[in-house]
Amino acid sequence: MLTSISGRSVVVTGGSKGIGLGIARIFAAQGAKVMIAARGEAAASAAVDAIRAAGGTAAFHLCDVSDWQQVQGLVASATAAHGGVDILCANAGIFPQVKIVDMMPEDWDGVMSSNLKSTFLCVKACIPAFEAAGKGRVIVTSSITGPVTGYPGWAHYGASKAGQLGFLKTAAMELARYNTTINAVMPGNVMTEGLQGLGEDYLATMAASIPLGRLGAVEDIGNAALFFASDEAGYITGQQIVVDGGQILPESLEALAGI
Repeated sequence: MLTSISGRSVVVTGGSKGIGLGIARIFAAQGAKVMIAARGEAAASAAVDAIRAAGGTAAFHLCDVSDWQQVQGLVASATAAHGGVDILCANAGIFPQVKIVDMMPEDWDGVMSSNLKSTFLCVKACIPAFEAAGKGRVIVTSSITGPVTGYPGWAHYGASKAGQLGFLKTAAMELARYNTTINAVMPGNVMTEGLQGLGEDYLATMAASIPLGRLGAVEDIGNAALFFASDEAGYITGQQIVVDGGQILPESLEALAGI
């Protein structure tokens, strides 16, 4: 039982849907005060309403996390609403599918800005809050795609996710002076709105390739983030954990045939 989250101020970027919303709900259920950062007002408002209806504390701030001024505004908003920022969940990201032969430079730049640059900007913006509090936590939502696996059409996405892990290694050293840790969760295939759009055949094939026999739930990722944010994980930094039901383990589908 983690007992160190209640009352903490948590910023969750990309928190209005998918994995981000799952993270926000998990933290709110543990008594944290959640600030959701998102670009769409309708989805952000609905997410906050759902968290409040469940008894949690939440607010939202509309923000393009690839824009430095807007990210600074996000941190100021969280500080004003919840008294500071104790935990940053850098979750925002996009994964448009386009193969390299068809990819334009602006496609590459857009994914890098949304996924990788935003991680840097959000961490940088939170440093004064962590310093004021005397400690902090950063949890980055990376992926198995890029650091471990690949998939046609996601070269830019995979590069951005691998880049996040490269960033956190040095960030862990630099944030240590603020008594702040930074770690990453690496999801496998998780059932979200984005995956549903890939079709039933894709989902069935992916589930069949996972030893546990199912795609992940957003709560699976939220629980891993919750651990990294806790006092109990205070001596872990610069690390990553794969949360994928064993997806990356089999050499082939045939390896699962006998289990």
